[in-house]
Amino acid sequence: MILVTGGAGFIGANFVLDWLAASDEPVLNVDKLTYAGNLGTLKSLQNGSRHVFARADICDRAAMDELLAKHQPRAILHFAAESHVDRSIHGPADFVQTNVVGTFTLLEAARMYWGKLPEVEKQAFRFLHVSTDEVFGSLSATDPQFSETTPYAPNSPYSATKAGSDHLVRAYHHTYALPVVTTNCSNNYGPYQFPEKLIPLMIANALAGKPLPVYGDGQNVRDWLFVGDHCSAIREVLARGALGETYNVGGWNEKKNLEVVHTLCDLLDRAKPKASGSYRDQITYVKDRPGHDRRYAIDARKLERELGWKPAETFETGLAKTVQWYLDNEAWSNEIASGESEVGRDELRAARVRS
Repeated sequence: MILVTGGAGFIGANFVLDWLAASDEPVLNVDKLTYAGNLGTLKSLQNGSRHVFARADICDRAAMDELLAKHQPRAILHFAAESHVDRSIHGPADFVQTNVVGTFTLLEAARMYWGKLPEVEKQAFRFLHVSTDEVFGSLSATDPQFSETTPYAPNSPYSATKAGSDHLVRAYHHTYALPVVTTNCSNNYGPYQFPEKLIPLMIANALAGKPLPVYGDGQNVRDWLFVGDHCSAIREVLARGALGETYNVGGWNEKKNLEVVHTLCDLLDRAKPKASGSYRDQITYVKDRPGHDRRYAIDARKLERELGWKPAETFETGLAKTVQWYLDNEAWSNEIASGESEVGRDELRAARVRS
């Protein structure tokens, strides 16, 4: 069994679904179920025996110790995090608690658990920490892409707390020899993403006839990674990544925010045209976010060179799949936006019994 934290969130849930579709190995899914966690995403696993859900906070050491002792996972994949920059600006305390204190608590629990394993299992154990490219700060238009040796320079409370968690993971390897690997990914997009993030927000607002808010001049650049590609990279790093190493995971898709919104509008114009005009007509420029980093860009050559991984999706193919998924699953978006999920409530009741 593997243990996945944050497995009801966007990337974590996609990983759990992807893992169980490709493997017979069970998953212990540990999630606090904050606003961004939705068990409705995992509806297809509701009656399956290979998915065990436990509602628990990674800051709760006793709960982590109990789950590790009971389920004896061979690996921990740590997705759980507060991740929305705007929320970190307005309420940084939650980010410090979950991203720093939570990671520390999980590392301590993992260290104690790992230290008591039989030698063969001890050698096979892994702690995979999922992080972000935002820890590296902001690039100018001419700067080289982030590599694994780029100095950390976080600029938001969110990225600062993720940087802190990365440092803790590194320290636990060098101090205690805990077998860790870390991934730093670029902006993910795809199915099941909480609608406060750029791409699902724009799709939802466009379909509802609402303004499409673009920060500043819309020229901020991000590298975009389809979530399915991210999941495949994590599987490779878990299986063959070198202990103590970090691996950048990127999509090789640097796009300006305005370019992303324009492409989304054009896809929607073709897939679900308005009665008149284009969805581009709904674009509205709003005051820029405080400390808004200008450019992120990932150099993912180490991952390709050492483990043979590269993304399967281009930005065009991945975004087309994403738009179609949201058009086909408007009920999911409406449900998570309202915070209501009958499936989630039923699964949660069952989880209390199983865990």
